[in-house]
Amino acid sequence: MEVKIIIADDHSMVREGLKQLLELEGDIKVIGEASDGEDCLKLLQRVVPQILLLDIDMPKINGLDVLKKIKEKKIDLKVIILTVHNEIEYLLKAVEIGIDGYILKDSDSAQLREAIFTVISGESYIQPSMIPMLESKIVERNTDQAKIDLLTKRELEVLKLLSIGLYNKEIGEKLDISERTVKNHISSIFRKINVTDRTQAAVFSIKNNLINIF
Repeated sequence: MEVKIIIADDHSMVREGLKQLLELEGDIKVIGEASDGEDCLKLLQRVVPQILLLDIDMPKINGLDVLKKIKEKKIDLKVIILTVHNEIEYLLKAVEIGIDGYILKDSDSAQLREAIFTVISGESYIQPSMIPMLESKIVERNTDQAKIDLLTKRELEVLKLLSIGLYNKEIGEKLDISERTVKNHISSIFRKINVTDRTQAAVFSIKNNLINIF
């Protein structure tokens, strides 16, 4: 089985090197190359590979935005992010959008081939060194969601207003409730999300994108 691949990377030497490495054993064929995100999307209008090897840092349209557009257009292919970014935030974002694989550029050719053939078989592939970080973040997010689920609609409203810097009196005026009731809600919020002051509550709110929920 010959796996057909497109490489999207803004460095020509990287594309050349990858092409030579991947085609060495005759079971992978590079059928197209793109030097930026815009060219990548145009190329995918003409030819659809089985796998797209996609860099994140590219001119015009970055890799994550290319990935979003691929998902929006429902283009039938597998996407492996190939990047220098070993920060968990990039991996989380890519996972949220919907990648099939995530591998770092300092990996050897054997590991890259393993990623390609794992993904083509229908499984996902994540850089092994990043899996513990990913699992830790997922646990953290699930913990935060459990706390959010404890909050009532009114408490979420109070938390939002608290997080944008309003005082108890102003919150009460906005929600047409007494200042004492606001204070009671805030005490309940602190207890449920396990914080001790307004700054911590605001950080929790911002981190979980609660400010924009209404």
